[in-house]
Amino acid sequence: METCLSLLTCSGLEGGPSEQLLPHYQTWVLGCSEAGAARGWPSHFFVWRSRPPPSSGLCGPSRSRRTPTPSLRASDLSRSHRVAAATGHTVVLVDQTEDILAKSRKGIEDSLRKMAKKKFAENPKAADEFVAKTLSSITTSTDAGAVVHSTDLVVEAIVENLKVKSELFQRLDKFTAEHTIFASNTSSLQITSIANATTRQDRFAGLHFFNPVPIMKLVEVIKTPMTSQKTFESLLDFARKLGKHPVSCKDTPGFIVNRLLVPYLLEAIRLHERGDASKEDIDMAMKLGAGYPMGPFELLDYVGLDTTKFIIDGWHEMDVENPLFQPSSALNKLVGEKKLGKKSGEGFYKYK
Repeated sequence: METCLSLLTCSGLEGGPSEQLLPHYQTWVLGCSEAGAARGWPSHFFVWRSRPPPSSGLCGPSRSRRTPTPSLRASDLSRSHRVAAATGHTVVLVDQTEDILAKSRKGIEDSLRKMAKKKFAENPKAADEFVAKTLSSITTSTDAGAVVHSTDLVVEAIVENLKVKSELFQRLDKFTAEHTIFASNTSSLQITSIANATTRQDRFAGLHFFNPVPIMKLVEVIKTPMTSQKTFESLLDFARKLGKHPVSCKDTPGFIVNRLLVPYLLEAIRLHERGDASKEDIDMAMKLGAGYPMGPFELLDYVGLDTTKFIIDGWHEMDVENPLFQPSSALNKLVGEKKLGKKSGEGFYKYK
């Protein structure tokens, strides 16, 4: 059975084809294709349309024989569109102008060739065929509204701001079919709070991918108290079809990975703040003693200190008494000085 997946990116900071659908979001850069990412824009918005067999949970009412279309939105690091195309989905990449789309497609092709060179190191012909086949599954469009209208699954991964996400889904809710499933790729916000902005709480869940998506197998599937079992199972199935290993979690702050990871990172900072150990020794201890590929301070700088601060501040606001969610003065100081980690050239370490 043919599969089709559409990706919607709105890379521009000004008006464009998404104005009617998302009139106030260009300044938040709802779409950032590979070309947009190169210009420093923070995220992009993809809509995936896939067409599994009619028995799939994404198909909607059984009386309808139309094939379903999941939409997925992901961050500029995720390469989710490449994964979708490489796993048999037909992808429509939507952006504001043909020029941006051309640059995006070139970036996708370059990325695919790097992957194919490693995957088919002994067979250059097979590598070329893989790239050609994957690219043949990707087409482009500048008609955002039409793509969203025919979608079965929308997955959002824009800026981590509850108000912005809620407004986005509230608008999308008016343009999508009744059976369409909504999901958020948020790593820190409560899924239930976002879902409440829509009329489809039973068709709303979390679908949290990990970067880089082509390599990382994990996907967290978050079920709220209102998420239907059909929606939940459909998302598990969708993740498996992408070659991922889904795990399930209730709608708790940080889900599984970040709920364990962020307090660990903050405790490393506190350990250093107390003068118990240097950041260099803490990093080395966790790499050699726990087998971690990066120490906590290296990881903090890699992720972005502002990102970690945003997460812990949000959790602290939700649960002020929780000792695991207490803010860090050292972290706040660095962020206040615009020392955000590798992306700014300095965080806990210097990179210039």
